[in-house]
This record gives sequence, C-alpha cells and structure tokens, in this order.
Amino acid sequence: MGEDPVLLGDLEVVGRLPDSSNLAVLVRLLGEEGAHAIYKPVRGEQPLWDFPEGTLAGREVAAHLVSEAGGWSLVPPTVLRDGPLGPGSVQRWIGDPFAPLADDLVVDLVPAGEVPDGWLPTFSAETPRGEPVTVVHSSRDDVRSLAVLDAVINNSDRKGSHCLRDATGRLWAIDHGVTFHASPKLRTVLWGWADEPLAQADLGRLARLRESLDTAATGLARELEVLLPVDDVRALHDRVDRLLRSRRHPRPSPAWPAVPWPPL
Repeated sequence: MGEDPVLLGDLEVVGRLPDSSNLAVLVRLLGEEGAHAIYKPVRGEQPLWDFPEGTLAGREVAAHLVSEAGGWSLVPPTVLRDGPLGPGSVQRWIGDPFAPLADDLVVDLVPAGEVPDGWLPTFSAETPRGEPVTVVHSSRDDVRSLAVLDAVINNSDRKGSHCLRDATGRLWAIDHGVTFHASPKLRTVLWGWADEPLAQADLGRLARLRESLDTAATGLARELEVLLPVDDVRALHDRVDRLLRSRRHPRPSPAWPAVPWPPL
C-alpha cells in the first residue's frame, strides 16, 4: 500500500502527550530532519467494554489503509511496528508539534442560529456559562468526503479537534482508535449532509475501495484481517455495499448518541 519508509526507521522519544486517554508518545523521526510522529503502544491502551477485541493501534493503521485504498488520502501515513515501548501504531505528525495550531478551523461554535456562509449546523447547545450556541462545520468538499470516510470506517468518535488543516490548507483526520466496529456506532460532528446524495467523487472512491477489498492482488483484505477482528472486516464490506446502494449520506440513528462528547 506504499508505506512511508521514514516511519519504519529509528525513533527518538520526545515526551508523552498528557491529554490523551491512552498512552500517546511524541517521537522524532530520525530519518528526516524536523519530522515527528505520534506513537501509540498497544501496552498503553485502556480496555474498552465496547471494543473488547483487536487493538486501538490496529484500527489506527486500518483507517489509513482504507483511506488510501479508496483514494480519500485523509489519514496521515500510519504503520504498525515495534517501538521503545513495544508494538504500536506510529503516525506521521502533521506540521510542527511545537507551533501554534492553524486558525483554519473545520468545526466551530457560533452564537445560536447564526450560521455563517460556507458552514453547516450540526446541533445546538449551551456553553458552561449558559450561552446558547450552535456547533457548525465547514461545507467544503474535502470535509464532505471525510464524512463519507467516517461512515465507511464506522467512526464512533469524530470530534472537531480530530480534523486538521496543514500549512497548505490540506485536510487531515486523526485519532481512529475506535473505528471499524461490527455494530453500527457512527458518532460524529459532521452531520451537515445527512440523507443528502453522495458526491460523484465519493461514489467513485467507494467503488474503488470495494474493488480493492474484493481483489486478492491488492492485499488489502489480508492486511485488514491482521489488524482487525474478522467480524469487523465483514462489516466494512457491508457498509461499503450499503453506501453504494443508497448513494446517500447516512442519517443519525436514534439507537445511540449520534454526536461525541465533547464535540470539539
């Protein structure tokens, strides 16, 4: 699938990311000047009652493979490899980890009902001070494609902070440890296109992914079966088929919370 060779080279630990719910370590990639990655060792994963099988690290890598196979290219290069704390996922860090975050937000809060041009509303809420607000997200085509990718991988935790733009404005999506569950669990802040027809570009990506899953020569299915429980791989096939049949963005389900908390 075209691995990033620098991710397979020597790593130098910089420090732990303290805000992560599971162990996440910032590492320097010694094969490239100024390059960094986030390393998530399997031994640092907290058990999750609703994800009892597989590993979060495996799901991180699977999200990258699916993103590349379909042509979304929204998940940074990610590999499963050994590291200073044992096996885990290593994902290239987008940008400079020590520089301020870009102001080009993908998800934001606005005063209740005041949705600016180029944005779509998700839901209304209140701030801790009781101020009414609306959670909105960008209506750009790349964000719409990310909403489709999240439906494909059954992302149960698409927060606003997991959507980033680099210095060139390119969109990237991170944090995919709770994806690919065999049961429906889509939980996202990107509901602005719910039940709308899928864009032709994303229908093409879905068809490309379906072909990759069915073609032994690509090796995608074999790679995913190493990274994920077998039932999760089967469910991935089913979700792609359903999206190709419906040709529409999914709608929020009343059977489970449709928005992660906190949303940003």
